[in-house]
Amino acid sequence: MRIPFNKVHFAGNEEKYVLDALHSGAHCGNHKYCSKVVDLMKDQFNFGDVFLTPSGTAALEMGIVLAGIEPGDEVILPSYTFSSTVNAVVLFGGIPVFCEVDPITMNIDATKIEALITEKTKMILPIDYAGLSCDIEMIMEIANRHNLIVFQDCAQSYGSYYKNKACGAEAHIAAFSFHETKNFNAGEGGALVVNVPEWHERAYFLQEKGTDRRLVLKGVKNKYSWVDKGSSYLLSDILAAMLYAQLEKEEAIRTKRSAITDAYSNLFAPFMNKGHIQMLSSTDDHKLNHHAFWVVFDTMENSVRFMEMLREKNVSVYIGYLPLHSAPMGLKYGYKAEDLPLTEDLASRITRLPFYTDLADNGLEYCIESMNEVLNKIYQ
Repeated sequence: MRIPFNKVHFAGNEEKYVLDALHSGAHCGNHKYCSKVVDLMKDQFNFGDVFLTPSGTAALEMGIVLAGIEPGDEVILPSYTFSSTVNAVVLFGGIPVFCEVDPITMNIDATKIEALITEKTKMILPIDYAGLSCDIEMIMEIANRHNLIVFQDCAQSYGSYYKNKACGAEAHIAAFSFHETKNFNAGEGGALVVNVPEWHERAYFLQEKGTDRRLVLKGVKNKYSWVDKGSSYLLSDILAAMLYAQLEKEEAIRTKRSAITDAYSNLFAPFMNKGHIQMLSSTDDHKLNHHAFWVVFDTMENSVRFMEMLREKNVSVYIGYLPLHSAPMGLKYGYKAEDLPLTEDLASRITRLPFYTDLADNGLEYCIESMNEVLNKIYQ
C-alpha cells in the first residue's frame, strides 16, 4: 500500500458549482461564488472584511502593502516558517527580524518578541504552525503597548480557534491559504482578512489594481480612476466555486481529520512519555482544524531513520521547514545559524506525517501499523 504525504479531497459539490460558475460567464473575481465564500467566512468567524486572493502568498503581499510597510521597516517573525511569509516583507523593502520558536508549539515564542522591538519595528508577523494558533492574545498585548501592527499568517489554521475566537479574528490583518495541500482546496487561492474598519476601502482599491472601481460598481462614481498602488489580488470565481463546495462541508472534514490526529496522538504518546519524542499537542485554549501532525525526535539520526524506514514501506513522511535565518537569503541579512540555536536544533529533528482527509477512511490503519513497527525498531 502507498500512503502519500498529501492528497486532495472532494467534498461533493465541486463539479456542480464549478460548472455553474463556468456557464455563468462571470469568471473573474468578486462574482457569485466569491461573494458566497466571503459571506460564509464573515458570518462564521466574525471577521471584519474578507478579500479573496489568487494564493496565500498574494494575501500576505497585499496585507504588507495595506499595512504600509516601507523600506527599512522592521518586521518580527519566526525563522521557522515558509518562505512566503518573509518574502512578502522583503519584496516591499521591509527588514525581517527573526525570533526563536516555542518548542512546545513550534510557533513564535511570544516571550522573546519584546526584546527584539526597536524604533524601526512596525509589525509582528506570527504564524499558526500545523493549524495550532500562536499566542495571539499575548502578541496583541505587546503590539498595543508599542503601537505595532499584527499580521497573523493563518495559512494553515482556517477553522482553528484560540480561547473561543477564530484564528484571524483578533489580529489587525490575517492571511489564509487554500492551496491544494490545505484542509480546504481551491487548487490555488487565499484570503486576506482585514479587521481594521478604516482599512477596508483601501483594501478594495489594492485588490483592484489600485483603482476605485468598487465605487463605480456601488454607483458612487461614473468612472473609476487610479488612486493607489495595487495589483490583481483577485481569485477567479471558478476557483471560488470549488472552494465554496469545500467550506460548506467544514465540520464533516474536521471530523474526519480529527480521527487522524487522535490515531497519531495515541501512537506516539508512549514514546513521548519515555522522553523519546515530543509531538503536536494542544490545550483547552485551542480548538484544532487538524491540518497537520508533527513529531520532534530525540536525535536527528532517529528522525532520519524514521523517515527512511517508512519510505521503504511506501509511507511518505517529510521534514519540516528549513530555518529562514540560516538559509542563503537569511545569511544575506547578516544572520548566522547560531543566532537562533533552538530553532536550528528543533528543525533538524522534526518530522511531518502524512495528513489528508481521505486517510481517515483508507490507509490510516496501515500507516499506524507501519509507524509503530518502525518506532519499536528504533527504540527497542
